[in-house]
Amino acid sequence: MEQLKTIGRELAMGSQGGFGQSKEFLDLIKSIGEARSKAEEERIIIHEMETLKRRLTDPDIPKRKMKEYIIRLVYVEMLGHDPSFGYIHAVKMTHDDNLLLKRTGYLAVTLFLHEDHDLIILIVNTIQKDLKSDNYLVVCAALNAVCRLINEETIPAVLPQVVELLGHSKEAVRKKAIMALHRCHQKSPSSISHLLSNFRKRLCDNDPGVMGATLCPLFELITTDVNSYKDLVVSFVSILKQVADRRLPKSYEYHQMPAPFIQIKLLKILALLGAGDKQASEHMYTVVGDIFKKCDPLSNIGNAVLYQSICCVSSIYPNPKLLEAAADVISRFLKSDSHNLKYMGIDALGRLIKLSPDIAEQHQLAVIDCMEDPDDTLKRKTFELLYTMTKSTNVEVIVNRMIEYMISITDHHYKTYIASRCVKLAEEFAPNNHWFIQTINKVFEHAGDLVNIKVAHDLMRLIAEGFGDDGDTVDNQLRSSAVESYLRIIGNPKLPSAFLQVICWVLGEYGTADGKYSASYIAGKLCDVAEAYSNDESVKAYAVTALMKVYAFEKMSGRRVDVLPECQSLIEELSASHSTDLQQRAYELLATLCLDAQAVENIMPADASCEDIEIDKDLSFLNNYVQQSLENGAQPYIRESQRSRMDDISAIKSLDQREVVSHSLRFEAYDLPRPPVPSSVPPISPAVSAELVPVPEPYHPRETYQSTSDPSVSDDGLTRVKLRLDGVQKKWGRPTYSSSGSSVSTSTPQKAVNGVSQVDSTSSVSSKPTTYNSRTSEPEISQEKQKLAASLFGGSSKTEKRAPSAAHKVTKAHHGADKLHAAKKAVTSTEVAVPKASHQPPPPDLLDLGEPVVTSSTPFVDPFKQLEGLLDESQVSLTVNSKPVEPNKSPDLMALYSGTAMSGQGSNFLDLLSSNKDDLNLSSGLSKVAAKTGQGETIVSNLTQFSKGPDAKASLEKDAVVRQMGVTPTSPNPNLFKDLLG
Repeated sequence: MEQLKTIGRELAMGSQGGFGQSKEFLDLIKSIGEARSKAEEERIIIHEMETLKRRLTDPDIPKRKMKEYIIRLVYVEMLGHDPSFGYIHAVKMTHDDNLLLKRTGYLAVTLFLHEDHDLIILIVNTIQKDLKSDNYLVVCAALNAVCRLINEETIPAVLPQVVELLGHSKEAVRKKAIMALHRCHQKSPSSISHLLSNFRKRLCDNDPGVMGATLCPLFELITTDVNSYKDLVVSFVSILKQVADRRLPKSYEYHQMPAPFIQIKLLKILALLGAGDKQASEHMYTVVGDIFKKCDPLSNIGNAVLYQSICCVSSIYPNPKLLEAAADVISRFLKSDSHNLKYMGIDALGRLIKLSPDIAEQHQLAVIDCMEDPDDTLKRKTFELLYTMTKSTNVEVIVNRMIEYMISITDHHYKTYIASRCVKLAEEFAPNNHWFIQTINKVFEHAGDLVNIKVAHDLMRLIAEGFGDDGDTVDNQLRSSAVESYLRIIGNPKLPSAFLQVICWVLGEYGTADGKYSASYIAGKLCDVAEAYSNDESVKAYAVTALMKVYAFEKMSGRRVDVLPECQSLIEELSASHSTDLQQRAYELLATLCLDAQAVENIMPADASCEDIEIDKDLSFLNNYVQQSLENGAQPYIRESQRSRMDDISAIKSLDQREVVSHSLRFEAYDLPRPPVPSSVPPISPAVSAELVPVPEPYHPRETYQSTSDPSVSDDGLTRVKLRLDGVQKKWGRPTYSSSGSSVSTSTPQKAVNGVSQVDSTSSVSSKPTTYNSRTSEPEISQEKQKLAASLFGGSSKTEKRAPSAAHKVTKAHHGADKLHAAKKAVTSTEVAVPKASHQPPPPDLLDLGEPVVTSSTPFVDPFKQLEGLLDESQVSLTVNSKPVEPNKSPDLMALYSGTAMSGQGSNFLDLLSSNKDDLNLSSGLSKVAAKTGQGETIVSNLTQFSKGPDAKASLEKDAVVRQMGVTPTSPNPNLFKDLLG
C-alpha cells in the first residue's frame, strides 16, 4: 500500500511538471521564454539566483531537489550569469553513487568549470575511481570529464586508465577513450608520444564509430608529419571504398548518404597523403572517381562530399579523367540558382585553375555573372578567383573592376584588402610604367590612408628610376606625365597623407624639369598644400623640402629666385614651430637661398635621388681624433657585448685598487688636469638596496646638487674641482637619479629641497556606388559581356609577370658632414665647488615632507645606535700641517658624496677627477681634502669631526651622510665604515 502511494505521488508530480521536475522549474523556463526584453530576462534570472542561493544553504536538501537546483544553475550559466556560488554542489554531486545524480553532476561540472579552475583538484580522484567502474555509463561520464577538464598537470593521473580503456568491451567506451587520448595529445604531445601506435590499432576496430573517432587524431598527426603515415594510404582507400559501397550499417546513413562525415574526413586525409606523390595518388584515383559517380547532387550533404572530392583532386597528383569529372561538377555548381552552390563552384574553380588554367575559359560567362551578382559574399569570392587567374593580358580589366568595387564598399577592413591586392597585381603584371602610376594614383585617391606606406616609397622609386634601358626620353615623358597628373589631383580635398608626400616629392624633383611649369607656379602649389594640411607635420615637411629643391634648381640654372609672399610667411611660421624637424628644414631653406649656384649644385645635385652613396661604417675619418684622445688618457671603447661579462670582475678589481689607494698618502707632484673619464664599469643599479626604489621615468625632472667654492682653493684663475655625479640617487624626496649633464650655471633658477639646491626643469572621398546590370533571363548574351569575357579570359594562358626594372638601385640617405663631438659614450660630470665659510648651507632637514618620501618594506633600524662605536676617533681626527681649519669651514660632505654611484651591497665609491692646475685628493673614503695653494703649501682640512655622544646635530649629520650614500647598517661592521669614512 505504501509503494502505491509513492508511485501515485510521482505520477502526480510527473503530470504537473513532467519527468519529475517541479512546476516551479517549468514556470522558470516558461517565463524566460516569454520575456519581451533583455532587462526583463535579467530580472528573472537575478531573482532565480537569489532563490537558489537561499535554498542551497539548507543542509538537508533532498537529492531530487538538489538535482533540480543544479539544472536550474545550468540554465543561469547558459544565459550568461555567474552561478559560481553553486559550483561546489555540482562537484559534490559527482561523488554520488546514484547514476542519474552522478551524470547530472558531471554534466554540470563540465559546463561550469575550465581546466585551470581551482575546484578541478577535487574531482580528479573521483574521475580515477569512476574510470575503473563496472558500469560503462559511469565510465563514459568520467571520460567526458577527462576531455573537458583535464589539463597538462593532471594528465599523468588519468592517462594509464584511459589507455587501458582502449580495449574495453563496449564500443562507446572505446570511442570516448580515443577522444580522451586525442585530447591529451592536444594538451601535451610529449606525454603520449609513445602511445601514438594505439591510433593505428584502433583504425582497424570492428565498430565504425571507433574507426571514425580515430580519423580525427590521425588527421592532425598526418598534418604535422605526412611521411610517417604514407603506409596507411592503402588502409584509408580500403575504408573509403567500403563506406562508398554502403557496407556500413543503416544507422550511419544521413539523407541516404553512407557515413558522409567519415567520407569527408577520409578525403581530407587522402589529399594530404597524395600531395606531390604520384605512387600514392594512383591508389586513390579509382575510389575518388566512384564517389563522383555515386554522390547525390540533389542534397546538400551530397554536394558537400562532391566539393571535398574536388579539393582532393586538386591536391593529389593530377589525373585528366578526375579533372574532367571535377570540371563537370563545378559547371553544375555555377549554373545553380543557389548562392551557396555558386560560392562552392567559384572556390573549386580557383583550386582547379592552378592545375589547368584553360578550365576557366569554359565558365567565363558564369564567372562574370557571379562578379555582377548582388550577393556581396559571392562577389568577393569571385574577385579572389580573378586575382588567381590574373596575367599581363587581362590585368587592366581585372584591376579596374577591383577598383570600382573598392569605391563602392564602406568596409575599411576589406577595402584595405582589395587595395593591397590591386597594388600587388599592378606591381607584378603592369604592362607599362605609365599605367602603373595611374593605377596607384587611383588606389591612393580612393583608399586613402588604408594603403601601406611602402607603396608610396615604391612609387617614388619607380618614378625616379624610370624604365631603365629605354632611354632618358621615355623616362622624362613618364615624369612629365606624373607631374601633370599630380597637379590635377592636388586640388582635390582630403587627400591621404602618404599620397601627398608622393605628390610633394615628385613636384619638388621634377616639377620644373621640362620647363613647362615655372618655379613660382610649383612653389605656390606646394605652399597651398602646406597651408591646407597644416595639422600634418609630415606633409609640411615634404612641402618645405620640395620648395628647397625647386629654388635650388632655379639657382643652379642661373635664374633669379623670387620667393613668393606666401612662401616667405610659411618659412617664418615654420622657423618658430614647436617641431624641431620643421624648424631645421625652414632654416636649411633660408640658408640655401643665401648660397651661390656652385655651392647649391654641390649640396643638392639635380636628379641624384638614385645615386649610390658610399657609407663608411667604420667611421675611419674619426681615427685621428680617437688616437689623440687615447694618447691624452682616454680609455678605449668597450663593446656592449663585452661589458656584461666584465661587470663583476671590473667592479671587484676597481674596489680593491681603491682600497689600496685610499689608505696611503700621495707625495708625488699633482698630475696635469684631464678631461672627465667615464668608468669602464657601468654604475650598479641601486635596486638591490631595500630602501631604494628607482622610478624609471625618462622625463622626470632631474636634480643637480651644487655648493659654493672652498676658501682653501685659491681664486687666482683656478677652476673649480669637478666630481662625477652620474647614477646618484637622491635619498630624501622624489626617488630619481641626478642628471649626467654639464654643470648648471648660476643663473639657472633653483629651489632648496632638504637643504640642497635643486634645479627646476620642464620638460574618403565618397563616390557613388557603381551599379551593375542584373543577369537577364534571356538566352542571348549581350555584346558587353562577350567583350568582358574576351578581356578576362582571352589571350595567352601563361602567366607573365612584370620583370623588375634593370635600373633599380638602392636608394640611400644622404649623410651630412656634421662633426662628431665624441668617439665613445661618456658620462658628463657635474661641477661641484667647495662651500665658503660665510655661505655654509644649513644641515639637511630630514623631516622635510615637501616631496613624497620613498617608503621601504624593511623594518626601521635606529642608525644612531648602530653608528655609535663604529668610528674610531683616531681615524676621524685629521692633522693640519700649517694651521687647523675651523669646523664651521668644513666642506659639504653631502655635495661630495652626491657624485658617487652607491648600492646597498657596495660598488665603486669614489670617482676622482682633477681640474686644470688643482687636484682634489679624496683619500681615505673622502675623509680628507688636500688643496694646493699658489705657494705650493698643502692644507689638509678637517672635514667633519665625528664623536660619540648624545649631540643631536652630530647624530643628524652622521645619519645624513650614511643615508646620502644609500647604506643602512644592519650589523656592527667597522670595516664597512672604515672604507667609507676612513
